[in-house]
Amino acid sequence: MGARTERRADLVVIGAGIAGLTAALSAVDAGLDVVVLNKGQRWNPGDAEHPTSTFYAQGGIAVVDPAMGDDSIDLHVTDTLNAGAGLTDPKSTRPILTDGWPAVSQLVDRGAHFDTDAQGRFLRTREGGHSVRRIIHAGGDATGARVQQALGEAAGRAGLTVLDDTWASDVLVHDGEVVGAAYVTAGVPGVAWAPTVLLATGGVGHVYAATTNPAGATGDGIALALRAGAAVADLEFVQFHPTMLFVPGARGRRTLVSEAVRGEGGRLVDMNGQSVTAAVHPLGDLAPRDVVARAVAAAMERTGADCVHLDITGVADFADRFPTVTAGVRASGLDVTGGYLPVVPGAHYLCGGVATDGDGRTDVPGLLAAGETARTGLHGANRLASNSLLEGLVMGRRSAVEAAARVGRRVVEVDVPESGAARVCDRTALQDAMSHDVALDRDAAGLESVAALLDGSPLRPRTDLRSAEDAALTLTARAIVAAALHREESRGCHQRADHPATSADPVSRQFVLDGDRLVAARERAVPTS
Repeated sequence: MGARTERRADLVVIGAGIAGLTAALSAVDAGLDVVVLNKGQRWNPGDAEHPTSTFYAQGGIAVVDPAMGDDSIDLHVTDTLNAGAGLTDPKSTRPILTDGWPAVSQLVDRGAHFDTDAQGRFLRTREGGHSVRRIIHAGGDATGARVQQALGEAAGRAGLTVLDDTWASDVLVHDGEVVGAAYVTAGVPGVAWAPTVLLATGGVGHVYAATTNPAGATGDGIALALRAGAAVADLEFVQFHPTMLFVPGARGRRTLVSEAVRGEGGRLVDMNGQSVTAAVHPLGDLAPRDVVARAVAAAMERTGADCVHLDITGVADFADRFPTVTAGVRASGLDVTGGYLPVVPGAHYLCGGVATDGDGRTDVPGLLAAGETARTGLHGANRLASNSLLEGLVMGRRSAVEAAARVGRRVVEVDVPESGAARVCDRTALQDAMSHDVALDRDAAGLESVAALLDGSPLRPRTDLRSAEDAALTLTARAIVAAALHREESRGCHQRADHPATSADPVSRQFVLDGDRLVAARERAVPTS
């Protein structure tokens, strides 16, 4: 590596999805000097692959319009709590959902365009767990791409400093407080000194062999937070989307088939043409995702088939309403004209994450987290569909407010560590083990076997992006497994075959990194109101 570059800022944002760019733009609006570290390339509409999970979000944004009488914050809170299987925190949920409409309105002011009817009102669809049609969308099923485009263009207009092709190696801490972040840009090390660092790195999908997440979803924020001394919570709750396009033998990112397809009339059927969710839940195919994913897995086991089918014959003008799904299906060598899409559950979303309060603060002063990498309490044990983009918007704005309050704090320049050695498991072995034993169904024997594999991984230096990602995947997977072993019950996304009952007293459990060990730090009962 070459000589180290240095810069100063009021806020360093690690990640360039909806949470990161919303925070960065809001902070710039407040007069802060902001640096964004973007692991991928600059957003380009012509690229075949994109670095953020935001880009691939299809369904839309769940948000209550106060001017409409058929929905309410109370109803949205109720749906969110029901989906969260007893682990959603109502004290954090209501404020986030209430702030949704102002956050969406600001996003529109920044250039986002959502689908509207002839009168200019937002078109809305319905997804699993929602009792009404409340999800606004853009470009049919291209909501995330349109949002990413709007934020990217707004960042350009604002002159926001974005370092592309840059991976963060460490959050720098002095006397227990953040003083900046170390990073590597195109092989050159650098450091940004700042009193506040925001982790907005997205999800962890690539701890599994197949996922709906982009290639960069390798748990970077979880690993950075743990190494900086912050706590993580509820990592055992990894949501599997019920309808990931099935392609035999495929690994890595696979095409998501939006839940909105079922909201517009799609039906899940097994290989015998029988309903997958009949008699499983009153909402049928629009039950919460954990319920539908398990129903799909049960149908596959019952029939011996590798997948189930999503019957789209009842969806009018499918290719026009769902152009993103259609393009993904065709790119996989399949076709939508036959009316049946092969689907399986796929790793989709981390419901837990870096533990934060309602303003994005972690227990390390100056370290914030927002978006999928954070655990606010909104998602509980199973995220309600399309609450994720909403949370990213709201918490991005709140993180900027917190960063503004920290401007002017003394920043001590510390010795920047070399990217030290970390446990690194072979990526394919890790993904196969996690997919086999830490997916929809788990038990102690399988979890202990994966823990032994991961804990016994060799120490290797983090010298480039690939080795840094493999180290992050390994540490994140270890934390997921540790949390899954401790939770001896079945709840939401976490199902233990050896502990099928659900506890009457839901508990959120935090973990910290103590040397090389992940240890349970504290437990907190989840309030009921």
